[in-house]
Amino acid sequence: VAVFEGMDAAGKGGAIRRITGALDARLYRTIPIAAPTDEERAQPYLWRFWRHVPMKGRLTLYDRSWYGRVLVERVEKFATPAEWSRAYAEINDFEEQLARNGGILVKYWLQISKEEQYRRFKEREATRHKQFKITAEDWRNRKRWAQYQTAASEMIERTGTSAAPWTLVPANDKYHARIQVIKTLCDRIEALL
Repeated sequence: VAVFEGMDAAGKGGAIRRITGALDARLYRTIPIAAPTDEERAQPYLWRFWRHVPMKGRLTLYDRSWYGRVLVERVEKFATPAEWSRAYAEINDFEEQLARNGGILVKYWLQISKEEQYRRFKEREATRHKQFKITAEDWRNRKRWAQYQTAASEMIERTGTSAAPWTLVPANDKYHARIQVIKTLCDRIEALL
């Protein structure tokens, strides 16, 4: 299981495409995480993620993940303080269960500077085939940069465990970031096999 988190425009999708471009499409799934559906809201929070955990020998890549509870839902106040505070223990238990049952979990936080994010946003606006990647919500989220950074710091501190450590990826240089992502994934798989 590979989990990709990071600020908007940090390069999560590009890193995922570089990994999947080298794989047999029958052996992996990419799960883009958006707002939960009505069906998902009617279930326990982690249910929507459990159902995509791959069988042995397969790979699931989450483009955003269960960490939304302690990031977006926390900052945007979609979850109560009790809900997002409780989520740290729930997430650590979930990841421990994956590891205990032979799963390999690799978690990435891709970090870009506020200036680089602005440059990438402007580039998306100016590039016709990238315009779909930038929305008013991206600009609105940018105004909460400090809140997202605080939430991310606490998330990394409270959920980086020996079974599921975070890989912090400096992503201002997207090519360097992609190499680090691929290398870390290969090293982690090799170490745990």
